[in-house]
Amino acid sequence: MKQVTIHAAKTHLSKLIEAALAGEEVVIAKGHKPVVRLVPIARQPFKIGLLKDELGRGPDFFEPLPDDELGFWEGGQ
Repeated sequence: MKQVTIHAAKTHLSKLIEAALAGEEVVIAKGHKPVVRLVPIARQPFKIGLLKDELGRGPDFFEPLPDDELGFWEGGQ
């Protein structure tokens, strides 16, 4: 466990953050009394397909268009 004063923490904050990210316990003290512990925030892994079952199925772009809709695309009315 690494314990530093508030003054030292202000001076070396980036190094203390790196130490906490590496798994080291960092405690900031006011005088000799510990007041704060510096810990990393747990990151959630990115999940692909999060809403897969909630959104339903989209249009199938490889299916042929119905004749009435195809007419609009080909310039017909």
